[in-house]
Parts: sequence; C-alpha cells; structure tokens
Amino acid sequence: MNSVKVEPRRLQGTVSVPPSKSAAHRAIICAALSGGKSFLRPVALSNDISATIACMRELGASITLDGDTLTVDGSGLLRHDNNRNIILDCGESGSTLRFLIPVAASLGVTAEFIGHGRLPERPIGVFSDCLPEKGIAFDTKGGLPLNISGRLQSGVYRVPGNISSQFITGLLLALPMLEGDSEIELTSPLQSAGYIDMTTDIMRSFGVVTSRTPTGWKIKGSQSYSPRSFTIEGDWSQAAFFMTAAALGGKITINNLDPSSFQGDKACMEIYSRFGAVITEDPSGSMTIEHGSLHGTDINAENIPDMVPALAVTAALCEGVTRISGAERLRIKECDRLAAMSDALSRLGADIRETPDGLVIKGVKTLRSGSVEGCNDHRIVMAMSVASCRCEGSITISDMESINKSYPSFFEDLKKLGGEYNVIMG
Repeated sequence: MNSVKVEPRRLQGTVSVPPSKSAAHRAIICAALSGGKSFLRPVALSNDISATIACMRELGASITLDGDTLTVDGSGLLRHDNNRNIILDCGESGSTLRFLIPVAASLGVTAEFIGHGRLPERPIGVFSDCLPEKGIAFDTKGGLPLNISGRLQSGVYRVPGNISSQFITGLLLALPMLEGDSEIELTSPLQSAGYIDMTTDIMRSFGVVTSRTPTGWKIKGSQSYSPRSFTIEGDWSQAAFFMTAAALGGKITINNLDPSSFQGDKACMEIYSRFGAVITEDPSGSMTIEHGSLHGTDINAENIPDMVPALAVTAALCEGVTRISGAERLRIKECDRLAAMSDALSRLGADIRETPDGLVIKGVKTLRSGSVEGCNDHRIVMAMSVASCRCEGSITISDMESINKSYPSFFEDLKKLGGEYNVIMG
C-alpha cells in the first residue's frame, strides 16, 4: 500500500461528511428485501457498502447507482434458486457479514460466507450458538469461511446484550420474514442501543415493525418489507475526525448531520464539549466547532467504540489526563485499535498507555513529526492524519488506501479545509 505524508496545517472551512455507512447498510438490505423498487440517496461507494451491494446482488437483487442515487429492485430476491450454493464475499465488512448471516438463513439459501483482512478472525459465535437450534446447518472452524444451509425458523432467540449490536441487527432484519412470531431475549444488559434503534427505525420506514420489551424485542412473523424512497443521513463517526481537527486549533462547519440521529456516535458532540471545544448547532443539520481551552475528561466508550481513535488524538493534546474505558471490543476490529493508537501517538511524543479496556492519556503541548503505522485500518489513518494539525512537522502514515473502507474522499475533504498531503508510492 501507499503511504501519505501530511503536513501540519490549521484546518478551517465547511465540509459535508459522507452518508452514514451504518444507515446505508440497513437501508440497502431492507430495500432489497422489499420485493419492489426503492430509491436510496445519497449513497457513497465505500468498500464496505460495495460489499453489501455485491452480496444483495448475489442473493438476486438488481442494484444500480446513478450519481449518488442507488436504485434497488428486490423483485428477483425472493425467487432465488435455493438449490444453488452461492458465495457471499463480505470483504472486510463486519456489518455485511453479521447482518446477512440471518438474512440469508431466513431466505433458505445455501451459502458460503467469505471475507478478507481480519474479518475471517472476527467473532460469529453468537450465531453458531443460536441458529443451529432454529434449523440452520452451520459449518465453521470458528470464523470464515462459513457455510450455512436450511431455512431459519421462528422462535425465541436468547443472545447476550454486551456483544456487537450487529448480531442483534441481523436477527431483527431477518425474523419478521419468518412464518410465526419470534422474540429476541437479551441475557445481559444491552450495549450500543443507539444502533439497534437505528435498525428498528429504518425497518419501520420500510413497513416492518418490532416491539420493545423489558428484555428484548417481540417480532411478529409473516411481515413484508415495502419499497420506498429513502434519504440517508450524514455519518457522525466520520464527522469526529473534523471535530478533532477543529478542536485542536481550527474552525470547521460540518454539514448534513441529523441532530435527532439514532447513531450512537452522535455522543461525540457532547464529549468534544467536555474537552472544551466550542460547538454551535444549526437546526438545519450543520454544526460549527472551534478551538477552546482543552482539558482531559473521562470517557466510557462502550457505546461509541469507533470514536476512540479520534478522541485519543484530541486527548493527547489536552491539558490534564483523559481516561478512556469500555473499549475492549477495539482489539478485534480491523486491527487492535487500542494498541495501534498507543503505538502511533507514542511515536509522536504523546504520553499514552494501554489498559485492558482502554487508554490513559496525559496531554502534551504539541506532537513531533515522524512515521506511524496505519495498520490497514481506516480509522487509524484518518485519526493520525488530523493529529498533524498540532505537530511540529509532517507525519507519514502507512496504508493510506485503507480509508476506502469507509471514506474514500477523506483526503480530498482534508485538502478543501486547507490540509496538505502527498502520496508516497509504496
């Protein structure tokens, strides 16, 4: 992969973040399951979204992109040839994999799931525990490749709540299509509740409803998704990188953010305020953030693990100590993000150490120049790129192309805000 050399610059101006990857995954699947033609916009073709599109095409949907509008025709999906063993390549997308295992099982297809990068190593054991007792043959050595066959049956699904919300979302998407009613019963407290709320809200938009219970959800069977036009909101998790850049010394207005979003990562706005950044909201969905007197704070990242790389960079340049906890799931992402951020920031002179579930960071005035590892992780590359705003010199970051997983235009947007970078061919 190529590396990128980012110069220290003060970023200012206006930027529109890409559409939410989380919302787009869910909307594409609901649209494909509708049996008709839906129009989704705006859609940006990151690698993860491309993986979900490719899998839904393999399941029989017709999907085309015209500009930023995705037309999804699911009329061929439910007439799929169930005698054919299909291969669903999920790329490096955990959402694609965990959403589609139950969905494919509900359609009764025989399928092999494959993936790349660290995805074959990421956990899927929740499904191996609950799907076989509901009619699915589940053949795996602990990860990918995974082979499934059979047709999913309705019933009670008991799953832990302290797992990735992606597992629960997959079940919620699939169970309404089964004959007979189902229930998801949580055996431990729920984490990442905002992303479950996003799932049920988007499902409701496509005509499928669920009922919250004290211990989970009741799902009425024999429901049908309905085609519709759907607008995909902006991505709060991507906004966090520019919030960091602004907090470290700039002034940036970020457009197309929904202040009433169910995205858990919307919580980053409150955290940046606690850091001391000055934030002004506009009811239209834009937000301006600028530098203030920054100081450390305690952050529980259980519901916002993807925010940790951007928050860690901010903390590294705050006065005082920041303690990030509840982030143990970051060790099984595209890389071990706790170790990666600790290593990268340490190389630039930050005072940072790992804990089993987080980071303890004592702020410094500035970071020095140097070279760091991107670890083939989009969030590490983007976080370290905005760290350059408070460096004494340039930063060279490996694995530049990993941003294509979620935000292919990140460096173009960085440049629009006054950033300067050069690609180093590798």
